[in-house]
Amino acid sequence: MTGRIGVVPDAQDTARREAIREVLAVHSRGLDRNEPDLLKAAYWPQARVDYGAFKGPAYQFAELIGPALAEAYELTQHLLGQTFIALDGDQARAETYVYARHLLRGAEEELAFAGRYLDTLEQREQQWKILHRQVVMDWSLRVAVQDERNGDAYAALSKGRCDRSDPAHALFPVN
Repeated sequence: MTGRIGVVPDAQDTARREAIREVLAVHSRGLDRNEPDLLKAAYWPQARVDYGAFKGPAYQFAELIGPALAEAYELTQHLLGQTFIALDGDQARAETYVYARHLLRGAEEELAFAGRYLDTLEQREQQWKILHRQVVMDWSLRVAVQDERNGDAYAALSKGRCDRSDPAHALFPVN
């Protein structure tokens, strides 16, 4: 594997990596906007996940996680960092750094999670999706928050929501 590090990829490998990054981004958007169909779009139907407390079918996870997040948090934000992708034909492995922030109900505390997604992906009929995901926690912390969303400096800004009333839905309507 290390013998290929830094070698200029061909156009096909670059396109495959970009398609994989899009799948990862769609997954995070599905979590943050509480859209189970977006989450499912990132997984093959037989995919499995290991999120610690939930280990099982990805489609089942997609239906359960939205209500669970909405009950505990006002908002979530999953920020993806560097992604290391190893391609092997129609298979790929990816390690993606994730920093997730969760505003607890009442907006008095924030839970921050730093970790990594370890994904096995597969391409079928020119489409990449996740076949297996394991979440690895590196650390987590909880901090007090002084909510300034409605303060003078930010009162006129549109506010994020974890549902279809989020302003992004006007830009990217769900089909």
